[in-house]
Amino acid sequence: MAAIMKEPVCRERIRHVPRAFSWVDHRLVREHYVERCSHAALALYLFLVTVSDAEGLSWWSERSLGARLGLDTDRLRQARAELQAADLVAYEYPVWQVLPLKEGA
Repeated sequence: MAAIMKEPVCRERIRHVPRAFSWVDHRLVREHYVERCSHAALALYLFLVTVSDAEGLSWWSERSLGARLGLDTDRLRQARAELQAADLVAYEYPVWQVLPLKEGA
């Protein structure tokens, strides 16, 4: 079997880790988290990962999150419940916390 040559499609736009803290753990796919969450829950998770600080904390209100993601309050709360059940976020008004993925989950 021949080795696959890995070449970027767009060399002038190689992604680098930004100075601001924001990343998505590849284990979300490998350990099947994405298959256990709705699209709304995954959109909420991505948004929280993007806006949270280095400790995973964010103070975005339900109203602001819902407006940005196009979710009504009930759907946003359902998405939050899914993320909490998947052990991806913790929430205690008014603080959201993106949690690290557990090892071997």
